[in-house]
Amino acid sequence: MSRATVEIPATTRAFLTRPRTATLTTLRPDGTPHVTPVRFTFDAATGLARVTTRAGARKARNVAAGGPTAWVALCQADGFCWVTLEGRATVTADPGRLADAVRRYTVRYRAAPPAPPDLVVVEIAVERVLSPNDGIPVLKAK
Repeated sequence: MSRATVEIPATTRAFLTRPRTATLTTLRPDGTPHVTPVRFTFDAATGLARVTTRAGARKARNVAAGGPTAWVALCQADGFCWVTLEGRATVTADPGRLADAVRRYTVRYRAAPPAPPDLVVVEIAVERVLSPNDGIPVLKAK
């Protein structure tokens, strides 16, 4: 099975590198949305967004409970300029993936993320990008 990646305009990629806070929307086990502010990174080359958090945080538990079909939305806004990244998410405590997420976060926000003992990374395989600024990019199979 090929993994879809999203081609996005350079202006959108640049917007997603600004050190801003976003909101992450996950679904609780009862189906209601849970929205929380987060800091994140996005790798346009791989189509992967990352959010570091505690394993016990509601957002991580929601993603874990959703299994392989856990769909999330990550939205960064600045005034009327916004970009939403949507895709399937997983939670991992893999040391290599955590180190990569922390490194990317530190570069983007110029400070390391909090480091609780139960640190995990929510990885979002972005399948859809929504933005009124550049239109909706086309998905391409990799």
